[in-house]
Amino acid sequence: MWIKPWTIKEGFLIGGGIITVGLILELCVGPVVWEAFAWPVNGIVLAGFLAVIAMMFLLRKKVYAFRFISTYKAAIPTLVYAVVLTIIMGLTRQENHGTWLKGMLTFWPFVLIYVYMAMILGLVILRRIIHCQLSIVSLKKDVPFLLNHLGLFLAMTTATLGNADVQRLRMITVAGEPERRALTQEGIVREMPLSIELKKFIMETYDDGSPKRFASEIQIMTTSGKNIHTTVDVNKPVEVEGWKIYQYDYDTQMGTMSQVSILELVSDPWLPFVYTGIYMMLGGAVCMFVLGGRKRI
Repeated sequence: MWIKPWTIKEGFLIGGGIITVGLILELCVGPVVWEAFAWPVNGIVLAGFLAVIAMMFLLRKKVYAFRFISTYKAAIPTLVYAVVLTIIMGLTRQENHGTWLKGMLTFWPFVLIYVYMAMILGLVILRRIIHCQLSIVSLKKDVPFLLNHLGLFLAMTTATLGNADVQRLRMITVAGEPERRALTQEGIVREMPLSIELKKFIMETYDDGSPKRFASEIQIMTTSGKNIHTTVDVNKPVEVEGWKIYQYDYDTQMGTMSQVSILELVSDPWLPFVYTGIYMMLGGAVCMFVLGGRKRI
């Protein structure tokens, strides 16, 4: 053990060590507090993370551990750990303020394994870029690989760090009264950069009286001077200046005569980067399919 060259056994030991460190952190400091990584902290952390990956890549010839991390012998055990933890998350009921297995997104072992996996991914990408050759045969292999791996890296890092900047607020609107205040999940009142006035609550029912569709006809006024008249349905949000507005609830006692509509306002400024990563992965998959299909022909 630990005799060079290292094998998958060492890879599993490193992953197990990371999980152990995570458990110690969980016991000592509690779960990860993502709110502490809100902008600009998450931007600084991302820049620092990229710098660490670049430094490890530059020192890979001098430090054997850095060179090992960019191999499949490190990647496969890490992927196994990540998959197992993800399956546990799927089988365990997750709570907003849950701890340990009930709050996997803030569980240190889960977070650290995914950070380690992103680090491996970053080193693999840099190694592939360095060895790229400007030839047709090489580009056919390198372009799909880089699109898939860069897309995954971008989606993972931005989705994780961007989670601190996600805002989910509830606004209670009353017909004929513009509302600018919204409530956080903790019940804190926030002054919004826009006001919403409920013009009309719309509800369609089945023959037995149960709700078939409910929506709100609203007027949105922003601080920048926009005046928007639109309708918000349950699964058809309206997007205004970085906020997505969803139909959430209504006065169930009044039913079709409700004069109250509860809206959910969601802001996720990092979401475009996550989508970019997903589109890159889709592009890589299409390239693999097209190039692979041509080769078989």
